[in-house]
Amino acid sequence: MRTRQRAFSAVMRLCVKCLRVGRWRRFRLAWRLQQLWRYGHLCLGSLLYNSFTNSDVVLDSLFEPIYWLVDHVTRWFGVVFVALVIVLTSSIVAIVYICLLPLILQTYPPGWICWHLAYGHWNLLMILFHYYMAITTPPGHPPQAKSNTVAVSICRKCISPKPARAHHCSICNRCVLKMDHHCPWLNNCVGHYNHRYFFSFCLFMTMGCVYCGISSWDIFREAYAAIQRLKLLEKETLQVAANQTYYQTPPPTFSFRQRAFHKSIVYLWVLCSSVALALGALTLWHAALITRGETSIERHINKKERQRLQKKGRTLAHPGTAAVYTPAPWNWPELGPSSLCDRAAHTSPGHLTDVGAEAQGVVPAPAAPGPTPAWH
Repeated sequence: MRTRQRAFSAVMRLCVKCLRVGRWRRFRLAWRLQQLWRYGHLCLGSLLYNSFTNSDVVLDSLFEPIYWLVDHVTRWFGVVFVALVIVLTSSIVAIVYICLLPLILQTYPPGWICWHLAYGHWNLLMILFHYYMAITTPPGHPPQAKSNTVAVSICRKCISPKPARAHHCSICNRCVLKMDHHCPWLNNCVGHYNHRYFFSFCLFMTMGCVYCGISSWDIFREAYAAIQRLKLLEKETLQVAANQTYYQTPPPTFSFRQRAFHKSIVYLWVLCSSVALALGALTLWHAALITRGETSIERHINKKERQRLQKKGRTLAHPGTAAVYTPAPWNWPELGPSSLCDRAAHTSPGHLTDVGAEAQGVVPAPAAPGPTPAWH
């Protein structure tokens, strides 16, 4: 009897032990799966985490294929745009020499003839010289060899030191010193060494177009009126032919040479006026940037930086205090008229308040006595 009880007890203990082992194994498997899930989530988060990620970065990533297509199309169409500039300019010069110059020599007094010949040829030489120099002069690139040049940061695409005011051109696939923009009409970047040639070309081209438009205004009105009269006569001739009646005398018409002359004058005036308006606005825009010591890229970056720093200054401001900015013992490096984004790259997080004060035009005030604020 006792032997049976002992055997039964041993069997029961073995069953309970097996149940406990199975429960522990199931618990250990669930715990292992949970640890693997947490580890995978952590790895994925560490791979995708970026403290600089924002909506602009996400949009840039989504539109990256479009940017790539535009860059490559612009790179290949640069030669076409340069050829187009040469063809249009040559056509205007040909019309001036063939159509306008004979009229000037026949109808104008000697003083005006000398003025038109001197100023017209001088302006043409300035346009040709500055356009050629803007195309052939390299904009300037950072040195590839090791040097003592002060670098603000590292270019993420070139993986090389990027000096102050240098930017990466996605079309040329290189960093450009003091880059303004990539001009498809030059098939070249506008940078440190050819910016003056680009601006001079825009200025003299605008002056030349204004000069041609003003000089040919009277001839343009006569040519336009002649073309309108010709259209009216052609319309009347078609109506008479439809009514099956005939003129006693043939209607007056223009020869091919006269038609080509009138249409060439209209083409010259319309093209010169359009270029003068468009290129004149661009020239004034770049003149304003030059007076401020900025490029077009730096103006865009500085505007965003000022807005960000002003927003940060309002966030850090204490309510009810007159002076919210404190001076920081920092001397800006002598890098010329650099932008606020370059200055911000040289500052530590504790010195951003001075940059915000400069962006808002607020003179930093001395720190008030007392405990240091919490945001310091």
